[in-house]
Amino acid sequence: MKARLTFRQWIGLAGVAIILTLTAAVAVWRGDILRAGLDPQVPFQTYEPPPAPDYSQPSAWALLDARAEGAGPAAVFFVHSTTFDGGRDWNAPIGDRGADAYLRRVVLPNYAAPFARAGSVSAPRYRQASLYTRLTLRDDAREARAFAYADVAAAFDAWLKRHPEGPIVLAGVEQGADLLDRLVREKVAPDPALRARLVAAYLMDAIVAADGLSPSTPACATRRQTRCVVAWSEVGENDDGAAHRRLRRALVWDERGRLVELNGRAALCVNPITGSTGQEPAPARMHRGATNATGLEWGARPALIAREVSAQCREGLLRHSRPDLESFREQGSWADRRKARPYNLFYGDLEADVAARLDAYAQHRGGA
Repeated sequence: MKARLTFRQWIGLAGVAIILTLTAAVAVWRGDILRAGLDPQVPFQTYEPPPAPDYSQPSAWALLDARAEGAGPAAVFFVHSTTFDGGRDWNAPIGDRGADAYLRRVVLPNYAAPFARAGSVSAPRYRQASLYTRLTLRDDAREARAFAYADVAAAFDAWLKRHPEGPIVLAGVEQGADLLDRLVREKVAPDPALRARLVAAYLMDAIVAADGLSPSTPACATRRQTRCVVAWSEVGENDDGAAHRRLRRALVWDERGRLVELNGRAALCVNPITGSTGQEPAPARMHRGATNATGLEWGARPALIAREVSAQCREGLLRHSRPDLESFREQGSWADRRKARPYNLFYGDLEADVAARLDAYAQHRGGA
């Protein structure tokens, strides 16, 4: 004769079933839940942004003419990636403690430091668009991203007053690279005197429309070319799903300063290992060094792991191998894993690239 379950046992089983159902739901929809928590829940048109930074004040800069030992003659303008998660705000207030901490601990040592040997490095704080704006194609998010451009343009003008002559290097990563793409088109390309000072513009981990570049600031076809653009967006060599999603969700600037879908246009890819637009594979033996520099103080050069990564420009994206090392594995919170990577696979390649272009610039100017 079968034993019957008591009422209390039925309740217990029902409770377990509910818990298991909720756990499964959270696992499936966790990303959607967390993304929704970052939504400001107000239209951008009625949103009151934080106060504008004053770029005459040192507090508006994360780095201001910072020089590493043995730095070269260039002035480097670096625009950082997304460091602000969001929530109530479409755009980050200047001096947000969490965003600043991530900027100093992760972004500057991994992405600004490869340019430290080229010269003095300056990195403005700006009212960056929140992480949420990178996760949706909503018009509000596009407007928030475009809003950030005004700060970067103002910072650039202030920086140029500090550096009225000499070679300049522009560098940005992720959101910062998107904003530099527009700045190069609107401020550098139309200005012959400024264009003549440009060593190169580095747009790291960003989708750039190849047909949107000005003929006066083209893609860098060789490592010795100057006054040109180095840009790429990286995905794993076998990660076709991520590649398709990235191109499908990409937003690029139109001639009116609006962010629009790529819509099948070719994306620009300059291989950082070769410094060229060539689509031939760059084998790992050419790779100059990856590193995880997170947590290093400014000026401290990290150890590089060379001959570890191969890369190839394919269908507008940089397909690369992944180092099988603990320091290059995804870590951090759900939000952190959707920001620029907390390591740089091409740190040594960028050092070599900017050094070669700066040398070419000096030779050209010397012979002029």
